[in-house]
Amino acid sequence: MRARLAWSFARRELRAGVAGFRVLVICLVLGVAAIAAVTSVREAITQGLSREGAALLGGDAEMEFTYRFATGAERAWMDETARGVSEVADFRSMLSLGDDRALTQVKAVDAAYPLVGTVLLSPDMPLSEALAGRAGVPGIVLDPMLFERLGLSVGDEVTLGGERFVAMAELTREPDGTAGGFTLGPRSIVSLATLRDTGLLAPGTLFEAAYRLDLPEGADLDAVKARAEREVAEGAFRWRDARNGAPGVSRFVDRLGAFLVLVGLAGLAVGGVGVSSAVRAYLDRKIAVIATLKTLGADRVTILMIYLMQVGVLSLISVALGLLLGGLLPLIALPFVETLLPVPVEGGVHLRPLLEAGIYGVLASAIFVLWPLARVEKIRPAALYRDAFFGLSGRPRWPYVVVIALLLAALVGVTVLLSESRELVLWTFLGLALSFLALVLAGRGIGALARWLSRRGWVRGLLPLRLALGAVGGPGGETVSTVLSLGLGLTVLSAIGQIDANLRGAIDRDLPDVAPSYYVVDIQPDQIDGFLARVGSDPGVSRFETAPMLRGNITRINGEDAVSVAGPHWVLRGDRGITYSATRPENATVTEGAWWPEDYDGPPQISFSAGEAEEMGLHLGDRMTVNVLGRDITGEVTSFREVDFSGAGMGFILTMDPAALEGAPHSHIATLYIAPEAEAALIRDLARTYPNITTIRVRDAIDRVVSLLEGIAAATTLGAVATLVTGAVVLIGAAAAGEERRRFEAAVLKTLGASRGRILAGFALRSLIVGAGAGAVAFVAGAAAAWAVIHFVMEADFVLSVPSALFVIAGGVIVTLASSLLFSWRAMAVRPARILRASEG
Repeated sequence: MRARLAWSFARRELRAGVAGFRVLVICLVLGVAAIAAVTSVREAITQGLSREGAALLGGDAEMEFTYRFATGAERAWMDETARGVSEVADFRSMLSLGDDRALTQVKAVDAAYPLVGTVLLSPDMPLSEALAGRAGVPGIVLDPMLFERLGLSVGDEVTLGGERFVAMAELTREPDGTAGGFTLGPRSIVSLATLRDTGLLAPGTLFEAAYRLDLPEGADLDAVKARAEREVAEGAFRWRDARNGAPGVSRFVDRLGAFLVLVGLAGLAVGGVGVSSAVRAYLDRKIAVIATLKTLGADRVTILMIYLMQVGVLSLISVALGLLLGGLLPLIALPFVETLLPVPVEGGVHLRPLLEAGIYGVLASAIFVLWPLARVEKIRPAALYRDAFFGLSGRPRWPYVVVIALLLAALVGVTVLLSESRELVLWTFLGLALSFLALVLAGRGIGALARWLSRRGWVRGLLPLRLALGAVGGPGGETVSTVLSLGLGLTVLSAIGQIDANLRGAIDRDLPDVAPSYYVVDIQPDQIDGFLARVGSDPGVSRFETAPMLRGNITRINGEDAVSVAGPHWVLRGDRGITYSATRPENATVTEGAWWPEDYDGPPQISFSAGEAEEMGLHLGDRMTVNVLGRDITGEVTSFREVDFSGAGMGFILTMDPAALEGAPHSHIATLYIAPEAEAALIRDLARTYPNITTIRVRDAIDRVVSLLEGIAAATTLGAVATLVTGAVVLIGAAAAGEERRRFEAAVLKTLGASRGRILAGFALRSLIVGAGAGAVAFVAGAAAAWAVIHFVMEADFVLSVPSALFVIAGGVIVTLASSLLFSWRAMAVRPARILRASEG
């Protein structure tokens, strides 16, 4: 009976229109739509990767070996297990046309490649025909960027590591191109048979050999993987299968998607402030109605149900509209996403991300709606005669606070459950909570300071300033809600701006001073003496470093599986660069244990990076097994050392004594610090003398990383801008809700003789004070968040960006001033007599 009566009243008021709930609707629609769009795009990419996993990988499964090809027995196991096997070698080298050189990522393929998918070339021809070449010279197909960079035309002869090739076609589609992840150079494809017996794939050179398996229909991938780990090279290979054909892209999409969802939740929190303000403003106008209902005998539960039903219906409609918009936006955006990411995308509407966004929207709206609604019961019949002007006040009773806390816990729990990065979720919610608290305290502090200043004697002669201070610090003002709504959006934007400025600043500031000019890899043992003599005699070389270079997988610690002992640490994911040295490197400081003697010739000893050892829980005396070129080497950890990686120079996580590794096939790596004017001549001379070596310009590598970071920054900045737009909507809503109050203030002040200019100046100063306060708090909170990311996640030095700070504060002032003056100007247009007469009535 009570619910039916409440619904009857609620329905009648809804029929009167939803003008008072425009901000509620807009905020929920924007917040839910943003999250739904991000999660829908993420789901479309994830499903596309899953559907095309075999094509992206080049087979149903892949076994990858480092620095070596499979042995005869290992290849026989693959041939017995799979219906077809394709062998691919992947490495970096220098492509030359005369004196012009370019770094390229080479893929050497056999006749079976590709097992799945199709390679597309321009001009159109089969890959086998292109690789066959012409006139006895083998062919090579190249990424269009290499044609452009070297000024090539189809039919030109080029040199790859000292071997002649003819450029037969441009590579327009590589079906498994995404599986390799990040590369430093554009792709080229050659025949594996042509290179197998050359120095480019000699034992110890830096290459990976991958074997793609076409497994029988219905094969159990987990069972095949388990068999391979037992029966092939004692599991010393990297396994991938079609369930995750492009793991690098998949991880990137998941992490970026998770971060953008959290940015969207920050926007929803900003919108929640607007929802709360809209409900409060609506209920402020209904105080007389509520007081009348109480006078006529309505109890507080019935009244709460009336307005809970109204707000609930509108919130659900708003969430539904947000889901509709969020579901449609990806359909428009997916064609652009496909051009930006070289991955397949599954089009259509995806229900799971829409359900996720709907849950977020419903929980967030419930949290922010319940607080003002719970204060309805505090309205008494006496409000018909006094205090109605200042609206709702006070805090809800404790049962409502408990319910709100439970809803908030549910929101955090659902986000943690649905996210790929639970730690990031928890830290983000903690940051949002602290930002909320800081902004609420700042709003109250600004109000208290304004009240104190308004009573100072020097303010009495400055009427506009006194009016502004009185309004900012007065009861029923908009200070806290304005600081909250604007401050949260600016906090997100400030944090992203500071992070971006620090990343760019670190690269521009540190690279010219400390980073080497070039990395040189694949220097063969019989070339190292000549190489050192050449670079050591060049006056343009200020410094150089060299070290033996091998790669190996850490497979066991103290006889147990390494991952089970140390967890999924990044050092254990795949192979790592390792070296040997008789003496301690200059950039390493031993923190525990002792370095082996220069003439040591006993059981293998290991020196491990101290920071990584602490993270993995290693101790002196632990025994570690490293698989190098298919051979297990077990050594004792006898020292930990600090390694300085900050200069982008040479540093190895794991170093062994020379006796342990010196006999293994390997190459050398070098870093060169060259004066800019001497670079070209030295690199050309090294290329002519040692055509097999690869030189990697550090600035080019950094630029590729920067371009990736810029893409991430652009996506996150768009999320922050969406949050800021929501904050602007909230501000406009707050200003619109306060228009009636401004009209009353303006009418009283005009009656007392204040001019239009002074009144507008008071309104403008009020906005400047609140906007500057919100901007200042947002700048501090955003800088703190950026410092945490730079210091703890990126382990770099944080430098405050003053231009970014000024932009944030100015943005807060301008947005607040514009939204406030828009409605203040309208309030000034009404005549005082009309307002005062209506107030008396």
